[in-house]
Amino acid sequence: MQWNTCADFLNRLLTHSFLALVMRFGIASIFFLSGRTKVTGILTLTDSTYSLFSTDYKLPLVPPDIAAHLGTYSEHLFPILLVFGLFTRFAAFALFGMTAVIEIFVYPDAWPTHLSWAGLLLYLIARGGGSVSLDHKLGIK
Repeated sequence: MQWNTCADFLNRLLTHSFLALVMRFGIASIFFLSGRTKVTGILTLTDSTYSLFSTDYKLPLVPPDIAAHLGTYSEHLFPILLVFGLFTRFAAFALFGMTAVIEIFVYPDAWPTHLSWAGLLLYLIARGGGSVSLDHKLGIK
């Protein structure tokens, strides 16, 4: 009986909006900080970024220069959208796609890390950004 009381309290305390906010900031920080390692200044790609996308991050069918720009800009744009809770589902879906590409083509042995990212992103895709988001304020589901 006491366990059920505690569980009910936690359900009221840890609302979807609170969990979504924590998840948005958590996953956004992972991708944004990764993106920052690839640039100088605001968004000038470094030589080492081009080198990484030519070797370690090489993708099939996508030229390294294009992949470097798309990946780096995505690591900046979509986390910013998540922090503000703007187009949350779309931003989370985009980062989920990036996670899948990283898992399949770049670091397949890092699946425990990628699975943890996917779990956060799938929750946001399914449930949205919560009431503490621009989506909520603008009536975007």
